[in-house]
Parts: sequence; C-alpha cells; structure tokens
Amino acid sequence: MRPPATSRERSEPEPVPGQQTPGRQETQSGAEPEAAGLPARKAPDRSSQESHGHTEEAVTDLSDLSDLSDLPAWPPRVGRAAWPAAPLPAALALWGYAVTHTDVSELDDFGLVSALHPTFWLGLAVLVAGFWFTVRDPRRSHSWSLAYVLGLLVMERATQAVVYPTPLYAWAWKHDAVVDHLLTSGGLQTSRELGDLAVYDQWPGFFAAQAALVRLVGVDSAAMYMAWWPLVSSLMLLLPLLLIYRTFTADRRLIWTAVWIFYVANWVGQDYFSPQSVAFALHLGVLAVVLRRYGPTGTGAGGQRSALWTLVITVMVVAIVISHQLTPGMLAVSLAALCLTRRYRDWTPLITTVVIFLAWCLTAALPFLSAALPDMIRSVGDIGGNLSTGYEATPTGTGAVATSWVARLLSGSVLLLAVFGVLRQRVLRHRALPLVLLAAAPLPMFAASSYGDEMIFRVLMFMLPGACFFAAAALLPRVCTLAADAAAREGRPQTVPQGLRFGTWVPLLALVAGTLAFVPSYSGKDRMSYFPPREVDLVREVFDRAPKGSLVVAADRNYPLAYASYWNVDHYWFLEDTRGHVDQILENPAATLARDMSVVEPPGRAYFLLTQGQFADSEMNGLLSGAELRRIERSVAASPLFERVAGNGAGVVYVLKGASR
Repeated sequence: MRPPATSRERSEPEPVPGQQTPGRQETQSGAEPEAAGLPARKAPDRSSQESHGHTEEAVTDLSDLSDLSDLPAWPPRVGRAAWPAAPLPAALALWGYAVTHTDVSELDDFGLVSALHPTFWLGLAVLVAGFWFTVRDPRRSHSWSLAYVLGLLVMERATQAVVYPTPLYAWAWKHDAVVDHLLTSGGLQTSRELGDLAVYDQWPGFFAAQAALVRLVGVDSAAMYMAWWPLVSSLMLLLPLLLIYRTFTADRRLIWTAVWIFYVANWVGQDYFSPQSVAFALHLGVLAVVLRRYGPTGTGAGGQRSALWTLVITVMVVAIVISHQLTPGMLAVSLAALCLTRRYRDWTPLITTVVIFLAWCLTAALPFLSAALPDMIRSVGDIGGNLSTGYEATPTGTGAVATSWVARLLSGSVLLLAVFGVLRQRVLRHRALPLVLLAAAPLPMFAASSYGDEMIFRVLMFMLPGACFFAAAALLPRVCTLAADAAAREGRPQTVPQGLRFGTWVPLLALVAGTLAFVPSYSGKDRMSYFPPREVDLVREVFDRAPKGSLVVAADRNYPLAYASYWNVDHYWFLEDTRGHVDQILENPAATLARDMSVVEPPGRAYFLLTQGQFADSEMNGLLSGAELRRIERSVAASPLFERVAGNGAGVVYVLKGASR
C-alpha cells in the first residue's frame, strides 16, 4: 500500500535534539535519502500548517497513514566502521567447515546441537553481527540485508540436508507415501479403500502437485528432494513477508530486522515436506494482497483492477482450501480481524474465503467431516485440552527437557518483545494496527480444536508475522511523530518522550541469543527425526517382501516409510493403544503380540518391526524406556512363535510363524 503523498508533503519532521533524521543524511554522511532505503522528502510548508491551524491531534492523524521512514537514523560513523562484505563470506566459510566436520552417526538426546562442530556457532555469531551492523548503515542498500537473510536461511534450513544422508521426520516420509499412492493408483480413493488415510485424498492439492513434480523432473519419488524442502518453503515466505512489512514502513532497518526475527522465531517445524508449508506461504500471500490492494490507498478499489486482485486471491484461496484443513480457518479469522479496522473494511476477501472453504467442506471433504464432526464439536471450548502438546507424551531426559525449554523461552521472548514494541512505539502501534490484529487473530483457535495436540504450535506460527514486526520495533529507536517534531522545531517541550536508548550492543546481543537459540529449538530432537540409511534399508526390505493384506506391527510410527504401501498393507502401533493393553504387552510380550497379529488373512503376513527411531521417540517422550522395549524384543526373539527375517544395527524384523504363509 503506497502511503498518501499529502501526509509527507504537508509537514516534514525536523530533527529531534540528539537524533539525526533521514532528511539530514545527505549533508552529514554524503548519502542521498534513497540510498538509505527511504524516500526523498519535500521541504515543510509552514504557511500551509499555520493557515489550516493544525493541532497536535490533526498532525498525529495526518501521520497515521504515512510510512515509518521518520525513524531516526543511526549516526553515520557507524556506517563508516562497517564493511558489509566481510562477515557474510566469513560466516558461510565457517559454516562450510562445520558441516563437513560434523558427525551425526551417534546422536544423543541433544540432537544436532551436541554433534555440530564448534565453528558452526562461531559462524552464526559472525553472521548476526554482520547483519546488524549492515542493516544499521544508512548507506547500504536492501541487497545487502537480503544477502544476510539468505545466508541465515542456508545456515538454518540447509544444515540438516547437508549433514544427514536421508530426509528427516517420519511425517515427511508419510507424505512421500501419499504422493506415491497418487502415482500408483492414478486417482483419488475413498475411505472404503483407504480407511482413515482417505483424508489425504480429500485434501489432495499439495500431494497432486508433488506427484506432477515427481513425474516432471523424472525422479523415483519425492524422497529424492524433500530433504531440501525446509529451505525451499522458507524462501517462499520471504516475498509475502517483505510485501506485508513494506505496507507499513519504508525503513530498511525495521523491515529486515523483522524478517530476521521471523525466521529465527519460526522453529515449530512446519517447514518440512508438508501441505502446511505451502498453505502458510499462500496464507501470507493473501494477506499481502489484501493489505496492499484493499486498503484506503490501494489500487484495488474498483473496476478491472479490483476484479484482477479478487481473482488472484481466489486462486490462492482455492489452493489453500484443497490442500490443508486448518489454514483456511486461520485465514478467515485473520481477514475478519482486518475488517475490524476502517482501512480494510472490504468484505470481498473474507466472503471469498468462507464461500470456497464451505463449498469444499460440503462436497469433497464431507465424508471426513461427517466422521470427525462429533469429536470436533466436543473439543470446542475445551481450551485446556486444546493446549496440550506432544501426542500425550512428556519430554523425558536432560536433552529433551532442555531443548523444549529453550524453544519455549525463544517464543516467549519474541512475544514479550512484541508486546514491548507495541507499548513503546505509540505511533507505530497506530499506523500498523492491522499487524497487531493479525498477531492476535489466531488466539481464538485455541477454543476451536486441539488439532491433534498441535494447535499451540500452529497458533504460534500464525502469530509470528505480526508479532515479529513489533519485536523488531522494540529493538529500534522510538518513532517520532510529526507533532513531536513540530514541538521541537518551535522550542516547545516534546509531547512524545524519546524513551529508552538501546544503543548498539543490547539489540545485537538479543539477536545473537535468539539466533543461537533457534538451533536447539529446531534441531534439538533430531535423534528422533533422523533415520540412518541402515534403518531406511531395513524398513524398505519389509515392505518390498510384504504381500498384499499384510500387517506391520511396531512400537510407534516413528520410523521411515512407516506408511509405505498403506493402500495394501495395514499398520498397528501398540504404544498408541490403551494403557491397559500396553501393560499386557509388557507383562507377556510375545504371546500378546502373537494374538494381536494372528488376525492376518492369506496371503498376507504379520511382521514385527523394532527400529532405532522407535527407541528414540519412546525414550525421549516418556512412553516406554529403552530397557522395556529391549525386553519386548528379547521376548519375541526367544519365542517359537516368531522368526527373525531381517536385521542390522538400526533395527530388527520378525515374522509370525504359521500365519498366512
């Protein structure tokens, strides 16, 4: 949204004592205003102000729609001391050395944190320092800030793809199986053929697109590239984030610091190979269009341009609705929040979203919703239950507990910074009120559903774009109002106090601490998420030999290819059963498992699979101890009812004798 020219031409801020305004950079540092990423300003027309008798309220109202380029500039001596080219390649060189000297063969409960070479941490610190001193320099263009953010994404999101030989996350492998199903079946199927997993065929947008991509690039499966998906999906967020932030400010420091904090705070792990990763990018894309084209100065006010932007929004909303269940609801509440302001009271985007979402729910998604509706209704209003996390599991062990607390402290610190920024930046709070509303809009979703015990993580993720803008503002000087500038020009006491001066080092230390905290928050549980090649090979061997109608029994679903051939092979994870049945298995493992597995009919066979990933998940989430799982494995190995058919250092496979040979 382009700011109105009148608010910047009628009254230009004069320098506040002790601070330098963007309009004076040319005389003091030799840089034009445009070089600092700020638009040029015209000289103030005092006669116009006097003739119209502007009061303080009028001037404040006039400034409400202008951009935030009146943030005071940093002293030019900082720019002379900073050389933006040096820290970035130095940080990337340290990262390159670190990833080539990191051994992930024996991960402990701290995951990748304890495995990383020390030069990785040094590289991150150098990168943050280089970014901070570069973004503060008014002579540096946006391209340098962009370069540092891309460097951050490489170090954050590409490290795992480089150090691990196989893709992470059991859920990513599950989504690869769904893509494989679409390629194999050639079409969508119902619950009659697929059971509970038919839900993916009722929201097939992401998977159909990936199936087409697999065919287009000629690879065997999506597993060939899904290790790099976190980097790709994070890059998809960059453009809509920039468009959203540039709607409310032209100040380069605020824009790029907000982007940096967003990528540091977005640790919740929804950037993996999943529908949510693409739906979230489209969600931000819709918000960017609405904020820039449906506001009071947007170009979408009517006619052909309005129809064009409505068409763009419709395409993105359709892609969201057919790909993901939760994101359309989040988008609807966000658009409804924007309608609470006078600036964005155009109901077209909200009505478009609701109509498309309801149309899909009442047609293609109706079978799933009909079955799930009773549980969904019971969860409405159960805020305590909806706030539970982690699949009814509790982090167990020093590493799991420590990384969980680091993640909580990181999120809490960003949200507290955002609150401080809202309270401190009075002018910013009014000008960027839509971002305050977007940060608060997801909160009511706590009362709607638990979303598989993940609602708290999803709400946090959808809050971040708005919250990070104000968290960045908390680290920058207080915005000057035109009324305060006029008061200073006339020698009157300033009506808006300048507030705390953080200087250079406090914000820098905050950014360094947050960026370093991202690593344990994001990668601290990689012992559960990483499946070594031997484990992948073992599981693939099971499904390669399993006839149609077979059953695979495992402790839980935390292993690669856990859903391979789910349209032909059934799965049973006994740790997801009732606690009473788990106790029966612990009391007499072999006999109880043999009874459970005897239901397989010919020509299927019943397999018992126990792998390294299941041990890690069970131990770190406090389900069963490693000793208890090993006792189950020893009982099965010693039983005449079972026969070992495969195994290596990452796991073992047994088949039930005499069952459906």
